[in-house]
Amino acid sequence: MNKYEDVLKQYNCNLDDNQVKDAVKQIIAEKVLENDTPEVKKFLLGSVEMTTLKTTDSDASVMAFTEQVNKLDSDYPDLPHVATICVYPCFAEAVSQSLQVDGVEIACVSGSFPSSQARMEVKVAETKLAIADGATEIDIVMPVGKFLEGDIQGVCEDIQEMKEACGPNVPMKVILETGCLKTASNIKKASILAMYSGADYIKTSTGKLEPAATPEAAYVMCQAIKEYYKKTGIQIGFKPAGGMSTVMDAIIYYTIVKEVLGEQWLTNKWLRLGTSRLTMQLIDELTK
Repeated sequence: MNKYEDVLKQYNCNLDDNQVKDAVKQIIAEKVLENDTPEVKKFLLGSVEMTTLKTTDSDASVMAFTEQVNKLDSDYPDLPHVATICVYPCFAEAVSQSLQVDGVEIACVSGSFPSSQARMEVKVAETKLAIADGATEIDIVMPVGKFLEGDIQGVCEDIQEMKEACGPNVPMKVILETGCLKTASNIKKASILAMYSGADYIKTSTGKLEPAATPEAAYVMCQAIKEYYKKTGIQIGFKPAGGMSTVMDAIIYYTIVKEVLGEQWLTNKWLRLGTSRLTMQLIDELTK
């Protein structure tokens, strides 16, 4: 048994998928309605990571995208600004040069996003260059292939090396790509391994594969964060991403975080939403 297997044995990773579904249904049925409020919607707006990850992105289009964030901040001074702008690493400098809103982070998806299939030297170089160009947060994808074939040591060592590339002052989100993991047990294991290996946040999905984020995956990941915090005292952030198309979707994820993790996680430091489409929906509901 290696040390990573020993870590997993400290947690209950034998989960029943049906029990998870039932727990989520109960939370949604009993708790979501009370969170459908303007105050919660304001919070959600301030937790959005505005994201553009298109094949057609260019310096000009990314600068225009950043200008949307600048304009929203000036047009709606009574509403919170979004938490983050998330782009490919080659556009970190464009965002850094055009972003005018204090407190908005610049996140880059790095390490051969969205597949994580590249030599480690390439992943590390891409990450360090993104940070040099202005990235203040890094999102990477867990090596899902290694996880599925049982190489948990390889998974952990990859994540550790990427965290070392980020350094102590740049938070790193680890994307589990939960749709590929299939079971609650796998999601729980991947969550624990990612946190143990240096993740500052765990994130559901790249948004490039289906299914992306699901309430069930979010529930399991939040349970893992809660257990990890109890054992270590280390607080880990959570980011659902992909598939959120309505304000109610976001409220459901907020409710799961509130019920499982509690008020301590209800800040835009510890809860992020990987979506762009909800920005104007939230603003419309808050200003109509």
